[in-house]
Amino acid sequence: MFDVAKIKRDFPVLQQEINGKPVAYLDSAASSQLPRQVMEAMSRYYETSHANVHRGVHTLAERATSAYEEAREKTARFINAPLPQNIIFTRGTTEALNLVAYAYGLHKLQAGDGVIVTLLDHHSNLVPWQQIAKLRNANLYMVELTDEGLLNMDQFRSYLKQGNIKVVAVTHASNVMGTITPIKDIIRDAHQAGAVVVVDAAQSAPHMKIDVQELDADFLAVSGHKMLGPTGIGFLYGKGKLLDSMEPFQMGGSMIGLVNYFESNWAEVPARFEAGTPNIVGAVGLAAGIDYLTALGMEQVEQHERQLLAYAWDRLSQVEGIALYGPREPRTGLIAFNVDDTHPHDVSTVLDAEGVAVRAGHHCAQPLHKWLHTAATNRASFYIYNDQQDIDRLVSALQRVKEMFGYVAR
Repeated sequence: MFDVAKIKRDFPVLQQEINGKPVAYLDSAASSQLPRQVMEAMSRYYETSHANVHRGVHTLAERATSAYEEAREKTARFINAPLPQNIIFTRGTTEALNLVAYAYGLHKLQAGDGVIVTLLDHHSNLVPWQQIAKLRNANLYMVELTDEGLLNMDQFRSYLKQGNIKVVAVTHASNVMGTITPIKDIIRDAHQAGAVVVVDAAQSAPHMKIDVQELDADFLAVSGHKMLGPTGIGFLYGKGKLLDSMEPFQMGGSMIGLVNYFESNWAEVPARFEAGTPNIVGAVGLAAGIDYLTALGMEQVEQHERQLLAYAWDRLSQVEGIALYGPREPRTGLIAFNVDDTHPHDVSTVLDAEGVAVRAGHHCAQPLHKWLHTAATNRASFYIYNDQQDIDRLVSALQRVKEMFGYVAR
């Protein structure tokens, strides 16, 4: 059973008022809030264990190193990675995807090779491959959508049949329409065609159980700040044989094996890809967020969001003049929408005055918005601390938008 009222009490930021009204935070797809358990874990680390990792042999250094590597182990278990060494800590999904593009794609792709991306992709999983394709004189192929907002799998498979596809970069769940892609089918078909698959799981890992071994994913990127952790921490999962074959993404301390005057060699994975002093406290916070989600159960998290999504879709559909984007199913717990011809920034400003927080903009997905024939949308996204009352307040605030901009009187 999901006790949202109890969960909400774990989040100090949700106890305040915005513009004199209790906050209804519906922007977790951008960044989730942090429970006090995460903040306390980070504070304990600073109070008792802070030092640099993998360098010293004194007590504090050993405590810090232990905390950092325990975080790696918890992260590996969370997605059922075979080994902790399959986990590379990064600043987030963006850095993780760039790591794959430049440490794998830049060195592995040849002229004429093909890279498949999709219209659902966040800029972080699109722009790096645009650049790599240019640098390597490779071909970039875009998978478009069906009228329902689902990936055009026939088009995807037609690209694979060309025989030159080496990389498939795809989101697991759209950050605009919530569309859940058939990732197992994509990975299976890509592997049969000899391609490596890079999965952007920023919008799926916080909301559903992921098993990278069951998926057979080659690479999978996740952001900590979307799953109860702090900003500035995330991770890349990679299959061991692929990581071992890759060149470093950044050069400097910690990632070297031996340095001579004019040449160097590299440390073993994962150190090879974690140059410099890492975000140790961020890893501690991420691990605490994983603990919190694990205690709730990811199956229960997903079920709670599905119930909220169904309620929100029905309630929002009743708002006159609203446009809801994307398929009703399969999707995660977010809804992008527009209201009449009111600019999303104006809508968001009015909602904020009512204590309701949503995101407005193109959500780092401009090609998708072009396909939707709109420059921007509003986006309400739900998480473990949201309930039907938050959605009711959103709908009520949207009526206020219509009143302010004169649509009720038309």
